Amino acid sequence: MSVVEKIDIDTRIHLEKESLFKYLIIIEPLGFLYGSAGRFLSPDNLVGRSGTSFPPSAASLSGLFAATYAEDEPDKERLKAKLDPLYFAGPFWAKSDSPQSFYVPIPFNCLVNKGTKNIAYQLSWDGKKWQNQNGKSPTGKFESGTWLAIEDWEKLKSIHWDNPPKLEKEPWEPIPHLHPQLREDERRVKIETLEDNSERGSLFLENGVQLNPDYCLVYLCNEKVTDGWYRFGGEGHMVEVKCLPLEQYEYLKNLLTENVGKSFALITPAIWGSNRLSTRFPPVWDCDRYLETLLTERPHPFRYRLGGEGKTKRLSRGRYAVPAGTVYVMKTPLTAWQNWDDSWFPKEGPSLKRWGCGLALPLPSAIA
Repeated sequence: MSVVEKIDIDTRIHLEKESLFKYLIIIEPLGFLYGSAGRFLSPDNLVGRSGTSFPPSAASLSGLFAATYAEDEPDKERLKAKLDPLYFAGPFWAKSDSPQSFYVPIPFNCLVNKGTKNIAYQLSWDGKKWQNQNGKSPTGKFESGTWLAIEDWEKLKSIHWDNPPKLEKEPWEPIPHLHPQLREDERRVKIETLEDNSERGSLFLENGVQLNPDYCLVYLCNEKVTDGWYRFGGEGHMVEVKCLPLEQYEYLKNLLTENVGKSFALITPAIWGSNRLSTRFPPVWDCDRYLETLLTERPHPFRYRLGGEGKTKRLSRGRYAVPAGTVYVMKTPLTAWQNWDDSWFPKEGPSLKRWGCGLALPLPSAIA
């Protein structure tokens, strides 16, 4: 092997081990955060509640900084040059005093006993079916919406551990409340007359979310962003944003750059398929070389704002996202998520990879 070839190999190894994500974005709400946009309600019928979508996606976080940079940079080309290199991933959450120990959704092959914080079974794929450690299908009632401390991910790589992984439920609760739009001349709800002469009230039902004050939301980012107060979400609630370098947390860098191998779990929602069709995995995986099986749950609706000229903003096409926690078993090993081919990700304006679509971590215990 020549000296040039050795230098080239050493350079590739260094690049592969260098984490794409270099910062933790810490978001602490200054009051409520949004749950989701609700519909307008009739003044005679206030029954109903808008659907919730929380925590905000990485696309929402990307939009926060895009809007802020747009105010400071009127030149579109220079603005594009600022935004194109940005990569985000999330959402996660953590205790405010230890944001590096953030929590991620638990893989779906880990079944948690109802009313507890303990993993009862770790299912594994034996080539024909998903089974527990005893080779049987588990029975009983299990918790959903459980989160795992990122520092305990190593424990999931084996079906045996001395100390159980730290599991928690989300530290927030929805609080629905109405936003009335009043007439200018009296304290009555404004009535809007539609084209067919029918009337519609202007009461807006919002699912505000109260985050425990001892906790914060956490996202990953590849570029340093400016600390400060920002408006975040459809209702413009204020949040405090802090940026912490990831280089001081060696175990996080190592985990994010580790090859996912033949079995892995998603820690963020994933949107696969074409611009018009959502699928459960990238189309290229549907062949003898890649996917063997997967373990997932119902997809989640996913939509984001694309932008537009003036005050008019276009919404993206409605999509369905594979939920975080989905477990994939492959026929051939894969590299770390950051090295996955960009063509595997849909591109609607920006590539969805820049929003951490399908960020995955290795889970070798998923194979029997």
